[in-house]
Amino acid sequence: MTLRLGMPSNHSAPSAQVASPATTPIGSSGRAFASVVFAFTVVMLGTTLPTPLYAIYSDELGFGVTTTTVIFGVYAAGVIAALVLFGRWSDIVGRRPLLLAGAALSTASAVVFLTAGPVWQLMIGRVLSGLSAGIYAGAATAAVIELAPRGWRHRAPAIATAANIGGLGLGPLIAGLLAEFVAAPLRVPFAVDLVLLAAAMAGIWAITEPVAVRRGARLTVQRLSVPPEVRAVFLRASIAAFAGFAVMGTFTGVTPSFVSQILGISSHALAGILVSVLFLSSAVTQIVGRRLPTELSLIVGCAILVAGVGVLIGGLLAASFVLLLVGAVVCGIGQGLSFSKGLAAVVAASPADRRAEVTSSYFVVAYVAISIPIVGEGIAAAQWGLRTSGIVFDVVVGVLALIALALSVVAVSPSRARFRRR
Repeated sequence: MTLRLGMPSNHSAPSAQVASPATTPIGSSGRAFASVVFAFTVVMLGTTLPTPLYAIYSDELGFGVTTTTVIFGVYAAGVIAALVLFGRWSDIVGRRPLLLAGAALSTASAVVFLTAGPVWQLMIGRVLSGLSAGIYAGAATAAVIELAPRGWRHRAPAIATAANIGGLGLGPLIAGLLAEFVAAPLRVPFAVDLVLLAAAMAGIWAITEPVAVRRGARLTVQRLSVPPEVRAVFLRASIAAFAGFAVMGTFTGVTPSFVSQILGISSHALAGILVSVLFLSSAVTQIVGRRLPTELSLIVGCAILVAGVGVLIGGLLAASFVLLLVGAVVCGIGQGLSFSKGLAAVVAASPADRRAEVTSSYFVVAYVAISIPIVGEGIAAAQWGLRTSGIVFDVVVGVLALIALALSVVAVSPSRARFRRR
């Protein structure tokens, strides 16, 4: 099956494939569509819910920023495992079983956090959360598009993006506000999450399977590879993706500690708002910019990401919340544009029968960027301090974004020269 999602969202699956019209039911109901959009939002919300709570866990359990980054990093391992192991399964066994399984894993994660004690329990919760996100990235994106009512079909990819990244942005916002203004800040956010997940699972249970299940089909692992003719495009796009996701990883894993320890701001609400702004800026950018030209937008996105990282460095040096907030907005815009257009370039350059492999590889690069660099920053913070390690990390990310920008400019220049000669 070929990839037919057009422009997938920031976390959309490498193998998220829409069934052909012959295998898709004609009568997709608005209720089923709304149920999948709601479930997508809730599951992704749960993945970032612990973000503003790490500072509280750190105080209560007595661990530092290194452990915080490891707890966050194992989430990415869960996502990668789900993308590789289960990326194709919803095409074989159906969307509905995978959506229920992903919601069940998200529920298990919320229960683990609700009853969390030792650090290892937090890590288990994050792995479960990563598995749920990896499953939903593909199955839910495809289901949103397949179940969209006829008049909403052209908007469905953008709605999937809004549910996906919007959910990621809502998680820290909701948890931060609850942690600031209600009792039991480590319990109430996950109790609320469980209520939302119960409603989401009820909605998914009631939908009709949107694709024809292939009887006797064999469950396979998603292969990773990049054909030689795609490698130049893949290299520059994946460098930009790595830089953008590394920024997201830093914000989600380290920013709450920086806000409390360096800025001296004890408000969990402000920490949650700071993180959510980055994700929501990315989501809005991907939706608004979905029709912009790919190559030019990739260049502009990389340039904006470089500028955003510069603002973040200024915020770290000046210990300024305002600069960090502005940097979050700018980085979100740059990440959203460079990642989505990088993915578009990779999809367009890939042979039709190899797109799932190539986009799987692209997403794995992105999630490696969330895990390994953030753990490295945590280790560096233990040696150099949170501010210094953050500045060094942002400089490296800025250099990567500059490399991606230079490669994109070089790639576009010959084609423009040929056009002018004509």
